[in-house]
Amino acid sequence: MARSAKARPDTGTLRVLPLGGLGEIGKNMTVVEYDGAILVVDTGLRFPTAEQVGIDLVLPDFSYLRERAEDIEAIIITHGHEDHLGALPWVLRELGQDIPVYGGPLTMAMARSKLDEHKLKEAELTDVRAGEHLELGPFDVELVHLTHSIPDMMAVAITCDLGTTLITGDYKFDQTPVDGRPADVSRLAELGGDGILLLCGDSTNADRPGFSPSESVAGPNLEKLFGQCEGRIIVTCFASNIHRVQQVVDAAAVHGRKVVLIGRSMRKNINIGKMLGHIDVPDGMLVQPREAQDYPDHKLVIVSTGSQGEPLSALRRMAYKDHPQVQLHDGDTIMFAATPIPGNERAVNDTVDRLYHIGCTVLPPADAPIPASGHGYQEELKLMLNLTKPRYVMPFHGDHKRIHLHGALAEAVGIPPEHIFKGENGLPLEITAKGARFGRPERAGMIYVDGVDIGDPADVALRDRRMLSADGIFVVVATVSEQTGESVAEPEIIFRGVPYSTDDDGLVDEIRGAVEASLARAAGEGIREIDLLQQALHDDLGKFVYERLRRRPMVLPVVVEV
Repeated sequence: MARSAKARPDTGTLRVLPLGGLGEIGKNMTVVEYDGAILVVDTGLRFPTAEQVGIDLVLPDFSYLRERAEDIEAIIITHGHEDHLGALPWVLRELGQDIPVYGGPLTMAMARSKLDEHKLKEAELTDVRAGEHLELGPFDVELVHLTHSIPDMMAVAITCDLGTTLITGDYKFDQTPVDGRPADVSRLAELGGDGILLLCGDSTNADRPGFSPSESVAGPNLEKLFGQCEGRIIVTCFASNIHRVQQVVDAAAVHGRKVVLIGRSMRKNINIGKMLGHIDVPDGMLVQPREAQDYPDHKLVIVSTGSQGEPLSALRRMAYKDHPQVQLHDGDTIMFAATPIPGNERAVNDTVDRLYHIGCTVLPPADAPIPASGHGYQEELKLMLNLTKPRYVMPFHGDHKRIHLHGALAEAVGIPPEHIFKGENGLPLEITAKGARFGRPERAGMIYVDGVDIGDPADVALRDRRMLSADGIFVVVATVSEQTGESVAEPEIIFRGVPYSTDDDGLVDEIRGAVEASLARAAGEGIREIDLLQQALHDDLGKFVYERLRRRPMVLPVVVEV
């Protein structure tokens, strides 16, 4: 099902170019290129940090692909988590809806729902089952079933003339998964026996020894915890963690509680899961949020998004008393059923602190016995290496620390150090029949989603937003004589968001005095140009306000000549 292609030079070089996911956890996107043809594996996003004020989402910079759009054979999505799927609408809008997209049935159903929201109804999405083969240009592609915290997780085995590249996506070796479908270890071993050229493996938990606990341990723990709670129970997890929601439903049924789903993405994904048979909810178990008030607290379980402290998530809004449907109170128990992704700890801790302030009983991620990471620990990473026996290894999906530790694990199982490539976004690994090396770096930064627009806001814009959020702004309107440059009217001072005591009545008068002094100095120096006067006011008032308030609000001077 390859796209019509132009003649491609036979370079004999396999290029694997990560555009996201290295040196970070999030916005996974990888370009695999051979003989002039391109496959894209995953199109993920991540949520903004606290410093990226006003930014809604962060996408990988896929500008490398804009000029190569005609060479893209397909996009393959490993699973339905946002950090692997979420950027797809923007990618297709920029590169063209005619690019075929492949993934498991659940993954494609989630993708279709997302694309419909963006009014991208022409996109070509195709369900692929584990074990099926796709002939895409010079590539033979096979999806291999693995276990994760969402159904339909599949690794991608991409074979060209040089050999097979295995991109694992996210995985763990769960021997008792909730759906009863463990990873296809035998197929991984077969691929290893045939010869894996390159393994690009998940590094998320490369710092955690041993084996990860099975997802199935959460069910009995939830039942036990539910039996200890007298009031409402709020369980927060990823909207896409269908297995965890199933376990919540089962535990609620044991204790005679109804279940309320909060969060648009949560309700949408559970409906998709029910339609595809991944979740079984008894009739009458689910209650609409508006109906929850008809039930006493001890008869309710609320399942909410917000396990990562996301700014606009349901739990975050509840914690800040800003949710339109759920108001938390004394007697509520909050259970975190997802481990914080590295980098999200600060946001999660802030949410937990706000919940304590309300008076809730909180089982945070560190204390709750129910989280089970969807990513394998060290022994599972070593098992993947031993099963696949790759010639080369390139750790993926991790910050620099975890990529380094994953490389050390590869060396421990016998991979030669010179065959382990600890890369970064934008640095392509180039493999030929003679060997492997890093190539010339390509552009691989970030694209910001700001409202309905995407782009690369200048650093100055983000700096200004941080300043406004922290210290506010004040506007100074000064009127000066066109002839002398001297002040001819009382300056107007406008404050917005500047943290100062309202009891300090003399502050405004002091600022007016500083404005007059600055203008008088400029007039004495013969400064008449409006832009120079405004610059002088900006510098003088910024210094004055800092000395007076120990704050650095944005100073916006406006000079009017009369």
